[in-house]
Amino acid sequence: MSVTPVPYVPAPRTSAPAAAERGALRHAAPALLGFLAVRLLGLAVLARWAHLKGHGLWPLLARSWDSLWYLDIAGHGYADGPSYPRDLAFFPLFPGLVRALSAVLPGSRASVALGIAVVGSLVAAWGVFAVGDRLRGRRTGTVLAVLWGASPVAAVQWMGYTESLFTAFAAWALYAVLAGRWAWAAGLAVAAGLTRPTGLAVAAAVCAAGLLAVARGERRALAAALTAPLGWLGYVGWVALVRGRWDGYFEVQRRWGNAWDGGAETLRELRRYLVHSPAPSFFLAVVSGVLLVSAGLYACCLADRQPAPLLVFTGVLLLVVLGSDGVWFPRARFLLPGFPLLLPLAVGIARARRHVAALVLAGAALSSAWLGGHMLLVWGGAP
Repeated sequence: MSVTPVPYVPAPRTSAPAAAERGALRHAAPALLGFLAVRLLGLAVLARWAHLKGHGLWPLLARSWDSLWYLDIAGHGYADGPSYPRDLAFFPLFPGLVRALSAVLPGSRASVALGIAVVGSLVAAWGVFAVGDRLRGRRTGTVLAVLWGASPVAAVQWMGYTESLFTAFAAWALYAVLAGRWAWAAGLAVAAGLTRPTGLAVAAAVCAAGLLAVARGERRALAAALTAPLGWLGYVGWVALVRGRWDGYFEVQRRWGNAWDGGAETLRELRRYLVHSPAPSFFLAVVSGVLLVSAGLYACCLADRQPAPLLVFTGVLLLVVLGSDGVWFPRARFLLPGFPLLLPLAVGIARARRHVAALVLAGAALSSAWLGGHMLLVWGGAP
């Protein structure tokens, strides 16, 4: 679908920054409340489902699967122990924050990690709204934030995982680029590059936007373009030094069964789960559907002529996820930060009648809540 963008009109300047922040928060309040309502629904469904199956909710969210790796790194660092060198696949910012905050906050490291994820999801939802609001207006921004919270694997947003924190960095980095705030964009890109391997996509977006701005005569954007990749390059370079080989990080990823094959394995797995398998796992079929829909939504984003930073971000994200020959089940989660892919849907829903939009969003929220329970309590594997 092709939609004429709503012109962005910046808010009037105020001499009181605190007042401006309160005004911005009030402006985003419907989006944040909608996002919070969707995630609380998902949490309630998950809590009831876990109770019926005899599971505790807190361990499920705070101490399972990848969260245990982050907690181990937060407690012991990257040690030459039983988990070495596979622990080097996990980027350092999230466990570093857990370690630092757990030294000054009450509760266990697992509680602190879960708190970072929950707070990070709210900051991320605000950033998602801010991008949508700037490009298509407040109503679309609100729908976009709610849709992000109602993604098929959105239950991960409130687990001890990095997706929420990473999406917060990515969303606000993209917003900073759109607003021409190059220092903020570069700093957030560096932070994203220290949080997840796909921080490369944020760095690429800021770098590309900065170079385009330089070509238009904005010389101050050059520093942002040069700085943005330093977080990702810094960690990958450090792993190379530790491992004593230039491809040290990629060698560690190969120990996890992850390498880049240009998408050949992705095509084989799609045929396997959607065509040839007589009884495919429901969750793996959902993952396959998410990948196909994401590729289709990217085509819609191209047709809508989204701003270049958004297209570069989601394009590189898709290239990394779809081009990998690694394990299948986490790929929908890997695409969770790609919120600009939802923008064409958000525009269409925002333009619909209110009762139609409400029904669509309610259906998405209920589906996400059920899928979250299935993913964590029925699927039986890592999300």
